[in-house]
Amino acid sequence: MALFLSENDVKKLLTVEMALEGVESAHRDLALGQALDTPRARSRLPQTVLHILQGALPAQGVLGYKAYTSNRSGNRFLVHLFDAASGQLRAVIEADYLGMIRTGATSGLAARWLARPDSTVAGVFGAGWQAEGHVRAICAALPLERVKVFSRKTDKLQAFCQRMSEATGVAVEPAANAEELVRGSDLIGTVTTAAQPLFDAEWLEPGTHINAAGSNALIRQELSEAALKRCDLIAVDAVPTALAEAGDLLPLLEKGRLHPRQMLELGDVIIGRHPGRTDAGQITVFESQGMAIQDLAVALRVLAAAEAQGLGVEIPLR
Repeated sequence: MALFLSENDVKKLLTVEMALEGVESAHRDLALGQALDTPRARSRLPQTVLHILQGALPAQGVLGYKAYTSNRSGNRFLVHLFDAASGQLRAVIEADYLGMIRTGATSGLAARWLARPDSTVAGVFGAGWQAEGHVRAICAALPLERVKVFSRKTDKLQAFCQRMSEATGVAVEPAANAEELVRGSDLIGTVTTAAQPLFDAEWLEPGTHINAAGSNALIRQELSEAALKRCDLIAVDAVPTALAEAGDLLPLLEKGRLHPRQMLELGDVIIGRHPGRTDAGQITVFESQGMAIQDLAVALRVLAAAEAQGLGVEIPLR
């Protein structure tokens, strides 16, 4: 029978390392033509929006979808996993925590492949739920010694930094302002819902890598056009997803200042089809929108761990 896994089950089972491995496998499969991914679709009502991402990882024996609703009262996430060969339901998994860790792991994976390997200082914009996964993942992916965090919600910033320091073993500290965060950082992460660019392009130093994780609609923009013009390499999850959702990139695309062929898919770097960063002085950026296959790969590993440990509740469906 299929299993139902709750948020508490997922929290007991999922590690950042598991998520990094799962997300990397999804991008590798996609680059090798062994995966299918359908960009997010939305059904909008005045008070509630339903979002659905679907895809398939036939090489890993699974297909499925993530569905979630967003409302003023909050968000509710569920991943449905089906067996690729039989079509039978394998699991229904509550996926708020799973999605947070998966989103962070995607940024961690991009940092591992595109940032300078000797990066020791990171700066992160945002101190919310998604920023937690981001900080945990970049600390797992690179030999970081210090993470600076800036947030407009200063009342929660100190507590966030303390919690992340304890979770990662890395010194996570508040930054006084955006300029202090950007200058001197080898790696910059933007994990916000900002509608306007977060920093001045002139503050970027040679060799910086940027993970832009918050701009998944035209109304959101974390990076300025000037900052993107300074980037020697623009990487994305997948070009079709970026063309549909990348709020940072859409203005440049519409003006003809960026063309789809200039965008590099992360999986092409992972399988060696593209070298990625070729010089320590290059400024690189990864625009993260999120893909169903990332969720499916992580969920599949959570399911395997649950089966091994006897967690979850059987669903009376076959």
